[in-house]
Amino acid sequence: MIKSFKEVMILPVIVIAMGYFVDIYDLILFGVVRVQSLKELGLDEAGVMHWGSIILNAQMFGMLIGGILWGIMGDKKGRMSVLFASIIMYSIANTLNAFVTSVEQYAFLRFIAGIGLAGELGAGVTLVAEILPKEKRGYGVMAIAAFGVLGVVAANLVASTFNWRNAYIFGGVLGFALLFLRFKVRESELFSHTQSDDIKKGDFFSLFKKKELFLKYIKAILIGVPLWYVVGILVMFSPEFAKTLSIIGEVKAGMALMYCYIGLSIGDLASGFLSQKLQSRKKAYAIFLAISTLTVLYYYSLKGASANEFYFVMFLLGVFCGYWALFITMAAEQFGTNIRATVATTVPNFVRGSVVPVTMSFMFLKDSQGVLMAGAIVGLIVFALGFVMLYLTKETFHKDLDYIEA
Repeated sequence: MIKSFKEVMILPVIVIAMGYFVDIYDLILFGVVRVQSLKELGLDEAGVMHWGSIILNAQMFGMLIGGILWGIMGDKKGRMSVLFASIIMYSIANTLNAFVTSVEQYAFLRFIAGIGLAGELGAGVTLVAEILPKEKRGYGVMAIAAFGVLGVVAANLVASTFNWRNAYIFGGVLGFALLFLRFKVRESELFSHTQSDDIKKGDFFSLFKKKELFLKYIKAILIGVPLWYVVGILVMFSPEFAKTLSIIGEVKAGMALMYCYIGLSIGDLASGFLSQKLQSRKKAYAIFLAISTLTVLYYYSLKGASANEFYFVMFLLGVFCGYWALFITMAAEQFGTNIRATVATTVPNFVRGSVVPVTMSFMFLKDSQGVLMAGAIVGLIVFALGFVMLYLTKETFHKDLDYIEA
């Protein structure tokens, strides 16, 4: 595996991995500073949870819009155009986040940041998948994801050391610094081959007009929702779950996110490596999805546990939900070059955006069912859908990507 990693660690992979690191830092920073920042803006405990979900949903809704925008742009104008434009947008938004004086301003800027953040991963994965040989592209995406998710560790460390406003400024500075490295990365040759007036590129609505494409697209989205249920509900609202579970000791969302994302980094490496060894994306995904289900059940059984044990389970949740790179690779491999960036960018952002209905369902059920039962009901639904959609998804490991969708 070490030899394979050395072979794929070319400049585009390294630069895109660094970009994903900054992307994750900015994406998760609100979760880390949620309580501190909202209390400083004058909210009580109830207001922190209420506005926390609103601001998180604003960010995720922005990612839904951005996913479509950048996906279409990536297929029409090129993968590199997205990597430049999106990072400029979210770097500006995150810098301005340091100067908010109201929750309304906060929500608006997280919405704008969400639009910008939506472009980084899909365009990067598409570019890497197209420039690496098919037997190596899994390792390339693994390297991007494994390094990128460590951005949450940086977010937690920076937020723990500095004021939350400075943490946002730091994210903006990282983004602008990354722009200079992007100038050395070239466009995908497969994309260049599609530059013909006869080829329709970036047609997002074609995914809904053709039954075969539509079914592949929906399945590609739904198999990834369990991961963001874990991150968006169980980890993001871990202080509230810890209180209900009577966890002994203080549980901080930033620490929970850090342990979860360290696990995600390890899981991305492990699931990607397993898929290479099994010569199957689908089998590796099924194994990790099954074990993550058991880990979620363990999470709900932690009543009266210590904070350290709770954090350890956060880490385990991350490890066994660490199939994000595998998920993006499977989505990119299922579609032709002329709509590949559209799919690879919209699918992960629709999954991230699924946090909106998932969170709304959780908040709706919470008042009548309680925190634990509400979380369990929502989790049962998303995991069941994930297993069914994965079963119906075709294997993509050996698929040649040099083709277009008619």
